Amino acid sequence: MEWIFITLASLLAGFVDAIVGGGGLVMVPALFAAFPSAPPATLLGTNKAASVWGTAMATWQYSRRVQIRWSAMLPAAAVGFMAALAGAWAVTVMSADFLRKLLPLVLLGVLAYTLAKKELGQHHLPRHEGRAEALVACLIGGLIGFYDGFFGPGTGSFFVFLFVRLLGYDFLNASASAKLLNCATNIAAIALFAAKGHVWWHFAVTLAIANVVGSLLGTHLALKHGTGFVRGIFIVVVGTLILKTGYDAFLR
Repeated sequence: MEWIFITLASLLAGFVDAIVGGGGLVMVPALFAAFPSAPPATLLGTNKAASVWGTAMATWQYSRRVQIRWSAMLPAAAVGFMAALAGAWAVTVMSADFLRKLLPLVLLGVLAYTLAKKELGQHHLPRHEGRAEALVACLIGGLIGFYDGFFGPGTGSFFVFLFVRLLGYDFLNASASAKLLNCATNIAAIALFAAKGHVWWHFAVTLAIANVVGSLLGTHLALKHGTGFVRGIFIVVVGTLILKTGYDAFLR
């Protein structure tokens, strides 16, 4: 029964994550509910080992229809990978409690700004070219990559928002680029979790297949309905993240 439950959760997580990020909102609670006595690191490692395949598939699907700016995004992905490793190391020597309380407030600011700026992310008008764009993208990759390794919730949404706000991308292009960077940071996390033996590979394979199927469905809808649809899902996901992280930080 647990296998069926977490497989369906992985399908839904892949669907949500492919559109705008936030699949962990679905998958992580499902794993903790199905296996309450399992070590948290093992559940988180299994989630990453499954979700990275859906993220990789979404990256490939987007790249066929959306003009990803590879000259900026590939260096940013490399920086994100290294920063995620650094963040994962940092969490072993310092507490993330301060981020737990700060996160819902930051997300609230992101949501308020997105709602106030009706035109934000509606048009794809990149603000930088060449090295300048690569530099800004690498700064975003480093900052959010470190955050993903150190804490994690909302990583995809932060990538999308910063690509829209700082690089001038629309929501569809921002989501496509975010998938590439999120894939890199996930691989870094998997490397660490696997090295420590914190991945249930017998579950990860099945969950990965379900995640890829959900990712294909989500990517199809995002490409079909465009920027307005992705913006709407972004608002829903960030709103849900605020409720979830706010409850975890202040009420649990």
